[in-house]
Amino acid sequence: MTPLEKAVSDIRNFKVQGANQIAIFGLKFLRGYAKQHGFGLKFEAAAHFLEEARPTAVVLHNCIEIVKKKKTVGSIDSVLKSLQSLHEKEAKQADKIVKDGSVILTYCHSGEAMSFIKHIAVKHKKRISVIACETEPLEQGIRTVKEMVAAKIPVTLIGDNAVNFFMPYVDMVVVGSDAMRREGSVNKIGTSLVALSAAANRKPLYVVASTYKMDRRASVKIEERSWREIYRKILDKKDVRGVKIRNPAFDVTPWKNVTAVVTESGVMSPAALTKMIGR
Repeated sequence: MTPLEKAVSDIRNFKVQGANQIAIFGLKFLRGYAKQHGFGLKFEAAAHFLEEARPTAVVLHNCIEIVKKKKTVGSIDSVLKSLQSLHEKEAKQADKIVKDGSVILTYCHSGEAMSFIKHIAVKHKKRISVIACETEPLEQGIRTVKEMVAAKIPVTLIGDNAVNFFMPYVDMVVVGSDAMRREGSVNKIGTSLVALSAAANRKPLYVVASTYKMDRRASVKIEERSWREIYRKILDKKDVRGVKIRNPAFDVTPWKNVTAVVTESGVMSPAALTKMIGR
């Protein structure tokens, strides 16, 4: 396996998780690749393969487009520096939104959402608690739980199907995003159902995501992953012969079900964000 093939495999197989982390990982790889091979056709091909490893996440695509305008190692370094400062800038907005004693429900694992939550508890010393969804089929919510425990934030783990049961008892929902498009926020499959429950229970839902996640591509490719992620624990291939299994990794939450978007530039209304995205 070549270094490029390994990098693509690491992204595709969730050894690198989160749109921002995928972008940082991809850019660091491309930095070394460019120093060895230059910014010609080999660089273009490597960038394409890295993007296609997780095509729904738009941050790496946007960063590569910036680098292509000025093909230098310094350009890559500049984008990396910007990416690495985003979480702190977004987290600072938390004090405007979260009150002392708040119960926050979150879904999947988002580095930006985690920074937002931890900032309010650790930096501002507000007493908050978190309800984290397991997030099937890969249980990414377990990573959220571990992070909350490490930060000494009270956390409760629930099954995804229990969201509507617990929603009346939470003060807000905080989630991340992989891509923000005119039609809505693209995030881990099931996020749209959490948003529907929040709307039905009149609970605010905040998307924490940088402007690097604005997606101006003509269309978005919703990644579909292996059936084995769904039935890996209880069935093997012979048990599902003749059964069609689909495993989309993302869905789209319409902006009508989002209260506000927390970016590095401040708290924005969905209308303001979609205006920035444009047609």
